[in-house]
Amino acid sequence: MRRATPTPDGRVFRSPSGVVAFVVAAAVAVLLLGDAAVRAGVGEMLLLAPWILLLLWGAYVFVYAPRVRIDRDGIRLHNILRIVDVPWALVRGIDVRWQLELTLQDGRVLRAYGGPVAGRPGRPALRRSPGEAERVPPAIRDLALIREQWQDALEQGTDSAAPEIRRGWDVPGLVALAAILAWGVIALLISGGTS
Repeated sequence: MRRATPTPDGRVFRSPSGVVAFVVAAAVAVLLLGDAAVRAGVGEMLLLAPWILLLLWGAYVFVYAPRVRIDRDGIRLHNILRIVDVPWALVRGIDVRWQLELTLQDGRVLRAYGGPVAGRPGRPALRRSPGEAERVPPAIRDLALIREQWQDALEQGTDSAAPEIRRGWDVPGLVALAAILAWGVIALLISGGTS
């Protein structure tokens, strides 16, 4: 199930399980580093920290950061270390297979690793309890919200004459990785390396 988070000028779809996994990973990292500081001292903990932070960084990049953001101008697919901004005018279709898929006007398909995903099918009518209403899966609700924003944007028209797709890197994620790796190299040099 994905949840939509309202923002001042758009809506963000992120996996609640990704948030929970990242919070659990952060709590475990804090416990491990705290234990290392108490048992071995702060200096030794600082030598151990980059490896634990590298695992926490992986949890951030792979389960927390991927998300989909929509607003009146377009849709942003924040995937693993890559960000793609697509204006609504370039979108030909939106669907959910295993994950959200955008079909562009030129036929290319972009996939989002965050946002609505296809879940397991609902209970068949024969197995449903009497009086149990058929529930709409969260992915279908989220897909309907995204399509509604897309249709509204197309009806209002676009401001730019030639919209284009913008691609970029997840700069904060890459900067954090570089800092952790530099810290790891320093920790290896101080501790005498792997020998």
